[in-house]
Amino acid sequence: MTDSTRLADILTQLDADRDAALERLMHFLRIPSISTDPAHAGDVRAAAEWLARELTDLGFDTQIHDTPGHPMVVARSAPGGARSLLFYGHYDVQPVDPLALWDRPPFEPAIEDTPSGRVIRGRGASDDKGQLMTFIEAFRAWKAVHGALPSDLILLFEGEEESGSPSLRPFLRDHAEALRASLAMICDTGLYADGRPAITTQLRGLVGQEVVIRAADRDLHSGSFGGLAANPIMVLSQALAALKDETGRVTLPGFYDGVEDLTPELARDWQALDFDAAAFLGRVGLSQPVGEQGRTPLEMVWNRPTAEINGIAGGYAGDGFKTVLPAEARAKVSFRLTGRQDPQAIRAAFQDHVRRFVPADCRVEFHDHGASPASVMDVSDPAFGLAREALSLEWGREAAFIGAGGSIPIAGDFKELLGMDSMLIGFGRDDDRIHSPNEKYDLESFARGARSWARILAALR
Repeated sequence: MTDSTRLADILTQLDADRDAALERLMHFLRIPSISTDPAHAGDVRAAAEWLARELTDLGFDTQIHDTPGHPMVVARSAPGGARSLLFYGHYDVQPVDPLALWDRPPFEPAIEDTPSGRVIRGRGASDDKGQLMTFIEAFRAWKAVHGALPSDLILLFEGEEESGSPSLRPFLRDHAEALRASLAMICDTGLYADGRPAITTQLRGLVGQEVVIRAADRDLHSGSFGGLAANPIMVLSQALAALKDETGRVTLPGFYDGVEDLTPELARDWQALDFDAAAFLGRVGLSQPVGEQGRTPLEMVWNRPTAEINGIAGGYAGDGFKTVLPAEARAKVSFRLTGRQDPQAIRAAFQDHVRRFVPADCRVEFHDHGASPASVMDVSDPAFGLAREALSLEWGREAAFIGAGGSIPIAGDFKELLGMDSMLIGFGRDDDRIHSPNEKYDLESFARGARSWARILAALR
């Protein structure tokens, strides 16, 4: 039997088993595995145990690892000399509040007909239980046809992703040798906006910083002290306003160290996506890009670093008016990073920048809120081209290499702690309402997601 015949049989098996696969997903979705709520700790464990049973029944060597938080599920197939692959997903879900905005109970999933097709409605349907199960159903069909699982697979399913993954980095460090593979597969992303399949090849990093400036030991009357005493809101505003110049570039010394322009190949790929910035901004009541001059809109959100003021507070902002010089002002600022920018160097440069604006008799303090570098995948690895071809065949449209403006810390953790790149492939859609009431996952995404992973496995074996 040829490899192409076996793949065709696997795809046929997936189609034939679709109803049973859907019922397995529905059972999984009924478990309210909300990781942020201690009242649901037992439910999170129940979801881990359900996964472990499914994987053991499929023939994986499966273990549930306790952590200071929620369990990690790790499963392995037999060694066989093939390229080792690690598959990552998470089985915990977001809280469901506000419950009144749900059209049905969030943990009583159901199939619904919508104008855009049939969907599974329920918490976790898209993020990430439905996506995770596309892995498992592909493995199930592979075994049904081949009589054995693909060799050299490691599955890592986490129960704390929606609560900040506090146990993940220690777990990766403690089990690095056992978890290390040649490439990680992460199914927690989505299709491109127009519905074509996509492989995310780069993610921006993130630095969060809170700054507090204090002046007098109390709020001061602006008539008595205005023009003489330092006003911390003015000091802070001047420092923040000076973060960018008139072209949109960040002014911190050394800020662009490590920032790299797109390769000609990626530039062509992104241009072919025909991204409509006006339509994208129009969804939120805006129309004009305001980022760094001389850059395309997709570069602005995927391949250029940013400095953003996320919140600012100080003085009196209630009803009426109060003429004071406030005793303190504070702001929260974040930086999205690209290329090889050093998060700690960015943090230090920002702090030095603010200090230059603070008068000698004022005080400034800083509170750190996380720092992670950008992730840029090596698409010269043949696996990326093979996966792209497999996705294109399944979806009937050429798959795109895309970036992501946000951060997915697990990809950076795999790179830093395990020394491996990640291939981020997901089948969610923009309107899946993840983290919101009435979350859904398209039945087409579920079915084609499993078929896509089967094709990718076949291509990489």
